[in-house]
Amino acid sequence: MTLTLAATTPASTACEALIVAIAPGRGKAIVLVSQGLTDAQSSRIIETLEAVGASAKSGDITRIPGGDGIKAALIVAVGLGDAAKQGDEEAVRRAYGNAIRTLSGRAKVAVVAPKDESQLRAIATGSRLAAYEFTSFKSKPSKAAQPPSSIVLLVPRAVSAAERRIVNEINVTADAINLTRDLVNTPPNALPPVALAKAATDAVAGLPVKVTIWDVPALKRARCGGILGVGQGSSNPPRLVKLEYSPRGATAHLSLVGKGITFDTGGISIKPAANMDEMKGDMAGAAAVIGALQSIATLGLKIKVTGWLAIAENMPSSTAQRPGDVITMFDGTTVEVLNTDAEGRLVLADALGMAVKEKPDLLIDVATLTGAQSVALGRRTSGVMSNDDDARDQVCAAAAAAGEDMWPMPLPEDLRSALDSATADIANIGDRMGGMLSAGVFLSTFIPAGQPWVHLDIAGPAFNDKGAYGYLPKGGTGAAVRTFVRIAQTLAAG
Repeated sequence: MTLTLAATTPASTACEALIVAIAPGRGKAIVLVSQGLTDAQSSRIIETLEAVGASAKSGDITRIPGGDGIKAALIVAVGLGDAAKQGDEEAVRRAYGNAIRTLSGRAKVAVVAPKDESQLRAIATGSRLAAYEFTSFKSKPSKAAQPPSSIVLLVPRAVSAAERRIVNEINVTADAINLTRDLVNTPPNALPPVALAKAATDAVAGLPVKVTIWDVPALKRARCGGILGVGQGSSNPPRLVKLEYSPRGATAHLSLVGKGITFDTGGISIKPAANMDEMKGDMAGAAAVIGALQSIATLGLKIKVTGWLAIAENMPSSTAQRPGDVITMFDGTTVEVLNTDAEGRLVLADALGMAVKEKPDLLIDVATLTGAQSVALGRRTSGVMSNDDDARDQVCAAAAAAGEDMWPMPLPEDLRSALDSATADIANIGDRMGGMLSAGVFLSTFIPAGQPWVHLDIAGPAFNDKGAYGYLPKGGTGAAVRTFVRIAQTLAAG
């Protein structure tokens, strides 16, 4: 599916549905804020909308028939509230996402640009990201449930080169986000560690990205005890994948490390059965890194980006690691495994230990790491922790600009003592209180002084277990990809 631009008039555009925007007027009146329609067409649309009690509240949708010189059989009015006037781009993205999601089964949809052209990026992003449905494992996908296969954004004049660049960037990034969503939604029996490593390779095929994969013998030689320890209970062997994009002329280096637990039973410290099926999404961090590398390389951004995917399946068996085991990480640190369900931090520690050897300008790890993240911040807001205030603020600013909810969280020094071990250098869990923060503190011990590092816990936002909303579907959301692309753009610009 691709979003395109066109300069045809709304009335003459052949499509199955035409999306227009409305905002509150005086009293109970509504105002049509889309351009390109004649006064008579606009008046007829407003009169019909008011007659059926249409709401201009942000995100509200009203459908009316087309006709009277408008080729579209259906007109869909999306309420913007005061979002456009106040410059709330995320509200605009979600509003248009709502509109697109109501048009399943319609092949071609046209979206009329509002009079405020600054909202073009937000409209295009929300529309494009909403047109998603995961049907790979449906034997007979329902045509009525399929999102629009074509979305055309109508502008009132000749399409500019700048607008084409914006839409191209949105299409490239949306493709990468949808790849990330697909990976997260894929059943765990179809995506063991070896398959996820292959998916990473396939995602960058034909792009200037070098791929290196560590199998079990290579992991043993590298002394990656965290990845090996987590993966030893599964018949599906673990992998470590490195993706290197290094364009000529790049001066900055961004390193991204993703947790890739393809299924997490909790191991010997097994999870409750309820909702365990959602643990197929415990590799969302690695999937986000794959999507980001694909998008950044396709866009040709002038920045070196290295992606690290720490991949394993956490299963209980006679070969699984036990609570009380001591493992040795890549950097030589010994860890007492007190809870095998705190496995994400173990695989990340090995990958972080490798990543810091390259001394990147900015190192970010991303993981569905703790249930405590959702308890603290809910299902839609990721936690951001860092050893560097400027780096943390940079990530939060990029997330805000991209439209992803992230919130800065501390790394309290007092939590470090709870990770003390009488047997090893450190234990993999501490006190239950502040679990998201203590996981970050654990990871921070693998980061040398002077290395700017940011930890993203996306446990809640990466997998939407409720109904679809705005431009986000149920299931995998593609969390963090847009933020990573925005950070790469910022660093590339110097």
